Amino acid sequence: MRALGCDLPGLSRKKIEKRPYPPGQHGQARKKVSEYKLRLMEKQKLRANYGVTERQLGNLMAEAMRSQGAPGPRLVEFLERRLDNVVFRAGFARTIPAARQLVNHGFVLVNGRRVDRASYRTRAGELISLKPGAQENVHIKAALADQSLERPSWLEPRADAVLLRALPDADSILFPIELQRVVEFHSGS
Repeated sequence: MRALGCDLPGLSRKKIEKRPYPPGQHGQARKKVSEYKLRLMEKQKLRANYGVTERQLGNLMAEAMRSQGAPGPRLVEFLERRLDNVVFRAGFARTIPAARQLVNHGFVLVNGRRVDRASYRTRAGELISLKPGAQENVHIKAALADQSLERPSWLEPRADAVLLRALPDADSILFPIELQRVVEFHSGS
């Protein structure tokens, strides 16, 4: 987070306010930043926050380029619709890696059926809930008690579940990002 210069709430609950400069011996020294590095850093923010690999991000970007509309907002929509991110945004886990672990271990139900793929792309109208008895888990209790991040408008809380009311938009991202630079990085220009 310090190397990228911003807080990534999906990656960690920690903040960079104590040391808001890059890590390392020369972190505080001013450096001239190239245009390529600016594009790379924007792409790395997405990769680090959402926990996707380079190949996954490339495939999502290619799909966003093929789809109708601007590719930047479509990429954010695809990333926000991932099941691990929806579990995090619903407040069932404190970070996206913790949410991914809940999904992989079979604690998450989509429309009453167990889904154990973190990359599952949710759709509008789906009900995401936890397995019965999972709310007794210490980590899930702590996440549900922590209300520091508010639920986005596209998630509607229900009793022990959330309904994906609509598809997320580019404004629902939790950290500052310049999507045009991510698109430029992947287009090679």
